[in-house]
Amino acid sequence: MRSVLTISSLAGAASLPHENRLAQIEEIRKTPGVLWTAALNDRFAAESPGASRLLNGVKGDWVAEIKSATERGVVSHFAEELFHGMGDPPESFDSAENWPQCAKVIGDIRDQSACGCCWAFAAAEAASDLLCIATNASVMVSLSAEDICFCGSADGCAGGDMTTPWDYIIERGVVTGGQYGGTGAFGKGLCLDFSMPHCHHYGPQGTDPYPAEGSSGCPLQKSARCADKCDADATAPHNSFQSDKYSFTGKLISAGGFFQGGVKGIMKMIMAGGPVQTSFTVYSDFENYAGGIYHYVTGDAAGGHAVKIVGWGVENDVKYWKVANSWNPHWGEDGYFRIKQGECGIDETVIGSAADAKWTKKSEPPINVLTV
Repeated sequence: MRSVLTISSLAGAASLPHENRLAQIEEIRKTPGVLWTAALNDRFAAESPGASRLLNGVKGDWVAEIKSATERGVVSHFAEELFHGMGDPPESFDSAENWPQCAKVIGDIRDQSACGCCWAFAAAEAASDLLCIATNASVMVSLSAEDICFCGSADGCAGGDMTTPWDYIIERGVVTGGQYGGTGAFGKGLCLDFSMPHCHHYGPQGTDPYPAEGSSGCPLQKSARCADKCDADATAPHNSFQSDKYSFTGKLISAGGFFQGGVKGIMKMIMAGGPVQTSFTVYSDFENYAGGIYHYVTGDAAGGHAVKIVGWGVENDVKYWKVANSWNPHWGEDGYFRIKQGECGIDETVIGSAADAKWTKKSEPPINVLTV
């Protein structure tokens, strides 16, 4: 599939499209063999490529961080030898289809607003899925990105790393919480919903009803204070901050990257336990993504972004990961994007709880254990 230049109505743009943005899209369009569609955003059209930098909140050298964490024993290698009966991974896999009892939480696409806390969102999303799968859906809740982002690190919207959110979940536990204003799959009633408004992010506006990031309806956000009580509209059993915290005992594991097993190791880790958090280098051409299998074409690096891998597949002999983003369900392919395996470091820093980890409320004994 060739990339096509799509210029939506520019009535809402502050000025004419930035010449560098137009040139970048034109370059993508003319590059032979491009597997994804680039499109112009009516708000960010006026900005030079690289405007997504504020959303890409993974700090430092995340590959070195994971490697260092394994050397210190904080993160363990996915133990493939524990799952001999799994066999080779299939050509395609989707976590929501494999665990239909947890499809509601796996498919809950969130929105990080105009805040660089992707590092907290990806962890909260993966942890919610892993909790549901490990307990065979006896506990199916959305875990709070608000709690992790603003209590797990002093930096919050200014960014974080890959292991901090998991350290927080293990040591202090994370409360339940849905999306801004009680939106999303779980509605109202959980302990601590995300406090920052939905935004339209990068790519074409399409049917996205939310105001563009950086506009008056979605201003650049500063970190919220660390909450110590649930929202006023939280309902039992999720209205007590201390008793609503979930955690796990067991290993924090990683696959892919410098570990043996590579892509197959990541696939088996997902098949064994569920979706995983990862990060990748965002280049400015990704800001124009509107669908297809992303691969780098042109532009400078705009930072590191944390996301959740839910599965994989093959299209026209191209192998890709299916990835949940945190830029609301109207972005990309219904909130997801596909990316070529090995692209932009997407395979380097996969992390999550082990398949045999025991998830429970922080103050209670283990609820259940996943049987593989």
